[in-house]
Amino acid sequence: MASTQTPVAPSLEAEPKPTLGQRLSNAFTLLILLAIVIIFTLLQRTTFLSIGNLNNVLIDTSQLLLLTIGVTFVIITAGIDLSISSILILSAVVAAKVMIQFSGTPEQVAAYSFPNQAMAIPIGLALGVLTGIVCGLVNGLLVTRLNMPSFIVTLGTLGVFLGIAQLLTGGTTVAGVPPAIQQDIGLRDLFPWPLFGADFRLIPPMIIAFVLTVAAAVLLNFTRFGRYTYAIGSNMAAARRVGIDVNRHLLKVYALSGFFAGVAGTFDLMRFGTASVGSHQSDNLAAISAAVIGGTSLFGGLGTIGGSVIGAFIPATLRNGLVISGVPAFWQNVAVGVVLILAVYIDQRRRSAEERM
Repeated sequence: MASTQTPVAPSLEAEPKPTLGQRLSNAFTLLILLAIVIIFTLLQRTTFLSIGNLNNVLIDTSQLLLLTIGVTFVIITAGIDLSISSILILSAVVAAKVMIQFSGTPEQVAAYSFPNQAMAIPIGLALGVLTGIVCGLVNGLLVTRLNMPSFIVTLGTLGVFLGIAQLLTGGTTVAGVPPAIQQDIGLRDLFPWPLFGADFRLIPPMIIAFVLTVAAAVLLNFTRFGRYTYAIGSNMAAARRVGIDVNRHLLKVYALSGFFAGVAGTFDLMRFGTASVGSHQSDNLAAISAAVIGGTSLFGGLGTIGGSVIGAFIPATLRNGLVISGVPAFWQNVAVGVVLILAVYIDQRRRSAEERM
């Protein structure tokens, strides 16, 4: 028994190094992104590469990036979280409902007056993020305590969380949110100077996404939490043998995924000033495909935040290019589905190549 534990224990203390397959995957991901940019540049000439449009891509990616980072941690443990899109929606709905409830009396809100919005907005944002964490904990408990496959669990909670959001809203968009959430926070311009003769908007969600991305990279690469995450995905049985409380760690990982989805839900509320239950339902596929095409293996044990960042730009850039090219919105889901299939194909080829080495 001791001989089987010896090679595993040191790996938990060493920094995970990118494999050749990961480096090739990241390079290939950059090539895919570059190809998408070139294609839409040729189709739309200077419109696609304008400062304003590139700014829109960055803003759109900041929200998808959070979902991608959260699901990256889960996939590295050889799990999956299909419910992140529903967690995003439910978190936005809860945040919106709380803001409306605490910003004034029903009569004041109906008159579009929000005397208590300075208190209501922070409370709403906090409870929106907390909703995401609770949803993640529910996923983690079902996976660990009931010993159920994460695919089945999160496929079920995908419908449960969306259904709760629909019950809270009656299936309609939540309107009447204090406008300050959008005007003073979500769309507040932190960089009011022109860049290359055009307006470049640096808004709070972009800054928050950047900070959380750096924090996630540090967490995954330089902490025990990250080492345990890799170890569980590489060999769960070996991780148990060296003393890792696998169930407890998986609970934290799913809670972390819920946290990122909850923050993404508040981003949506900040940007649009409403909470819609009819949008973002395919964001889980976009995030999973972004993580996998960025080098995160569906078989677990492999993945980087840097690769996921690159991967997140692919569906966001693809959707942006289709929109400005006048392609109907229905084709956007088709494109994301194709990207997901391509991502899984690349992952399988990468795994086969590494097994032959």
